Amino acid sequence: MVNFNLQASNSLRKTQTFNNPARFIEGWYWAIPSHNLKVGEVKPVTLLGRELAIYRGKDGKAIALDAYCPHMGAHLAEGKVEGNGIRCFFHNWKYDQAGKCIDIPCLEKPLPAKVRSWPTAEKYGMVWVWTGETPRQPLPCPPELKDEECDAVIASCFVKNCHPNVVMINAIDAQHFNTVHNLPLKIVFEKQEDENAIAFSNTTRGGEDSLFVKLIRPLYKNEVTYSMCYWYGSTGTVTLGPDFLHFYIMFALRLTETGKTEGQTLLITKKRPGVLGWIFNRIVLWLTKMVGNYFAKGDTQVFQTIKFDFQTPTKEDKSIIQFIQHVEKQRAIAWGTWEAALPKEQQRHYDLDKADLTPQPLSLQGNGVHPPSLTTEAR
Repeated sequence: MVNFNLQASNSLRKTQTFNNPARFIEGWYWAIPSHNLKVGEVKPVTLLGRELAIYRGKDGKAIALDAYCPHMGAHLAEGKVEGNGIRCFFHNWKYDQAGKCIDIPCLEKPLPAKVRSWPTAEKYGMVWVWTGETPRQPLPCPPELKDEECDAVIASCFVKNCHPNVVMINAIDAQHFNTVHNLPLKIVFEKQEDENAIAFSNTTRGGEDSLFVKLIRPLYKNEVTYSMCYWYGSTGTVTLGPDFLHFYIMFALRLTETGKTEGQTLLITKKRPGVLGWIFNRIVLWLTKMVGNYFAKGDTQVFQTIKFDFQTPTKEDKSIIQFIQHVEKQRAIAWGTWEAALPKEQQRHYDLDKADLTPQPLSLQGNGVHPPSLTTEAR
């Protein structure tokens, strides 16, 4: 145990992206609920430190542009949508869906002005923005529903007083299912990982001496179903429930300016045809909400007061360490600029040159900035 603790602790103190408020992983992030953006409307949205104007054109597609007009810096969300473009309120310069200036009222031909545009997608009742030039991954989804059309509702919006990475690891913290939720079942996770995502699935039956587990055992042919799949270190889907009916909950989180978490809980199920299918889905989504509420309420206070400092990892924390390692391998981009994050030393010199500040000690405590990547995996 001592060797494991030293090995894991030393590697964890070399992270540069996990729990770092100055950077995040390139990916899809929720921007605004779809129902809050009607055709012809434009809304100001601040996403991961970048100010955007998001509007819905005549064709119904949501468009995300950088917020400020390159003429004099007026906020485009004060303007109006025309067709599939947007016209700045200040001097009526018009930009198309790609952010290209296509009309200047006082000129015969528009100048070669351009506003940065960002890829968008809509699913689960949310508008999502890709924080890079070209999407390199699909939208997050429960793995079992990858090829299915889905029905979804937005359950709740919440704020946690810590980094999204810290909130995410709660779902694979095997020990806390017993200590916090009093679940009489030993959870042992198996990891599956690819370039886009990392998933953890329960492999154990267990709990043979528990009346509760004996009651639910007929609902499961093998192990009790519980799995968690992550994208970008801050969006995850939980799959759980009896063999005949799985429940799917997505936690879509994003980092705030203060290093906290703003999140949306999305309830998802396979779309079923007809009126009876619609009614059945409403029941399934309500049951999903009840299941989610049970697991969420026990952890609420922890994430309002936690100062994350992973000093003494144990073998029971193996999945958490694997998740941190996965985060460290992803493409990190800088808060606010959405540019590729610089290596630690380059970033430090850049910050010093820019702000003329003395470098501060690096640590894993709270929301501190963390140093470079993990190479050691818990065994």
